[in-house]
Amino acid sequence: MTISRLFIYDGAAGNTKAFVDLETNEGIIIKGFKLIMGPTGLFLGAPSEKGKDGKWRETVVIPKNLRDELNRMAVGEYDRLRTSGGNTREPVDDDKDLPF
Repeated sequence: MTISRLFIYDGAAGNTKAFVDLETNEGIIIKGFKLIMGPTGLFLGAPSEKGKDGKWRETVVIPKNLRDELNRMAVGEYDRLRTSGGNTREPVDDDKDLPF
Protein backbone atom coordinates (compact mmCIF):
# COMPACT_ATOMS: atom_id res chain seq x y z
CA MET A 1 0.00 0.00 0.00
CA THR A 2 1.05 3.55 -0.61
CA ILE A 3 -0.14 6.96 0.48
CA SER A 4 -2.19 8.34 -2.38
CA ARG A 5 -2.95 11.69 -0.74
CA LEU A 6 -2.14 13.33 2.60
CA PHE A 7 -3.67 16.70 3.46
CA ILE A 8 -2.41 18.46 6.57
CA TYR A 9 -5.33 19.95 8.47
CA ASP A 10 -4.38 23.07 10.40
CA GLY A 11 -7.70 23.46 12.21
CA ALA A 12 -7.37 24.93 15.67
CA ALA A 13 -9.95 22.64 17.26
CA GLY A 14 -9.68 18.90 17.66
CA ASN A 15 -6.89 16.38 17.47
CA THR A 16 -7.09 15.61 13.73
CA LYS A 17 -3.80 16.64 12.13
CA ALA A 18 -4.19 15.25 8.59
CA PHE A 19 -6.49 13.37 6.25
CA VAL A 20 -4.99 10.41 4.40
CA ASP A 21 -6.05 8.31 1.38
CA LEU A 22 -4.32 4.97 0.81
CA GLU A 23 -3.91 3.05 -2.43
CA THR A 24 -3.65 -0.74 -2.49
CA ASN A 25 -1.26 -2.60 -4.78
CA GLU A 26 -4.29 -3.35 -6.98
CA GLY A 27 -5.02 0.36 -7.43
CA ILE A 28 -7.99 0.64 -5.06
CA ILE A 29 -8.03 3.95 -3.18
CA ILE A 30 -9.42 3.92 0.35
CA LYS A 31 -10.40 7.37 1.59
CA GLY A 32 -11.22 8.57 5.08
CA PHE A 33 -8.13 7.79 7.17
CA LYS A 34 -7.16 10.45 9.71
CA LEU A 35 -3.87 11.18 11.40
CA ILE A 36 -4.81 11.93 15.00
CA MET A 37 -2.80 13.30 17.94
CA GLY A 38 -3.42 10.92 20.82
CA PRO A 39 -2.01 10.83 24.36
CA THR A 40 1.10 8.94 23.17
CA GLY A 41 1.60 10.71 19.83
CA LEU A 42 0.28 10.54 16.29
CA PHE A 43 -1.66 7.52 15.07
CA LEU A 44 -3.56 6.61 11.91
CA GLY A 45 -7.29 6.18 12.48
CA ALA A 46 -9.23 4.04 10.01
CA PRO A 47 -12.40 5.32 8.33
CA SER A 48 -15.36 5.05 10.68
CA GLU A 49 -19.07 5.70 10.89
CA LYS A 50 -21.47 6.44 13.70
CA GLY A 51 -23.86 3.61 14.54
CA LYS A 52 -27.48 3.93 15.62
CA ASP A 53 -26.32 3.54 19.21
CA GLY A 54 -24.13 6.66 18.88
CA LYS A 55 -20.83 4.76 18.99
CA TRP A 56 -18.18 5.15 16.29
CA ARG A 57 -16.99 1.99 14.54
CA GLU A 58 -14.21 1.48 12.01
CA THR A 59 -15.45 0.55 8.53
CA VAL A 60 -12.08 -0.86 7.41
CA VAL A 61 -10.53 -3.70 9.42
CA ILE A 62 -6.73 -3.83 9.22
CA PRO A 63 -4.45 -6.50 10.73
CA LYS A 64 -2.14 -5.16 13.46
CA ASN A 65 1.13 -5.63 11.54
CA LEU A 66 -0.25 -3.79 8.49
CA ARG A 67 -1.78 -1.10 10.72
CA ASP A 68 1.63 -0.51 12.34
CA GLU A 69 3.31 -0.25 8.92
CA LEU A 70 0.67 2.18 7.61
CA ASN A 71 0.99 4.24 10.79
CA ARG A 72 4.77 4.55 10.31
CA MET A 73 4.29 5.54 6.65
CA ALA A 74 1.65 8.18 7.41
CA VAL A 75 3.53 9.73 10.34
CA GLY A 76 6.74 9.79 8.27
CA GLU A 77 5.02 11.50 5.34
CA TYR A 78 3.31 13.97 7.70
CA ASP A 79 6.66 14.85 9.31
CA ARG A 80 8.31 15.20 5.89
CA LEU A 81 5.60 17.58 4.66
CA ARG A 82 5.67 19.63 7.85
CA THR A 83 9.45 20.14 7.64
CA SER A 84 9.33 20.95 3.90
CA GLY A 85 6.61 23.55 4.41
CA GLY A 86 4.03 21.77 2.26
CA ASN A 87 0.54 20.89 3.38
CA THR A 88 -0.53 18.23 0.88
CA ARG A 89 0.71 15.27 -1.07
CA GLU A 90 -1.47 14.80 -4.12
CA PRO A 91 -1.56 11.72 -6.33
CA VAL A 92 0.80 11.69 -9.28
CA ASP A 93 -0.88 11.12 -12.66
CA ASP A 94 1.60 8.87 -14.43
CA ASP A 95 -0.75 7.95 -17.30
CA LYS A 96 -1.16 4.36 -16.15
CA ASP A 97 -3.13 2.18 -18.51
CA LEU A 98 -6.28 1.25 -16.62
CA PRO A 99 -7.87 -2.15 -17.18
CA PHE A 100 -11.32 -0.62 -17.73
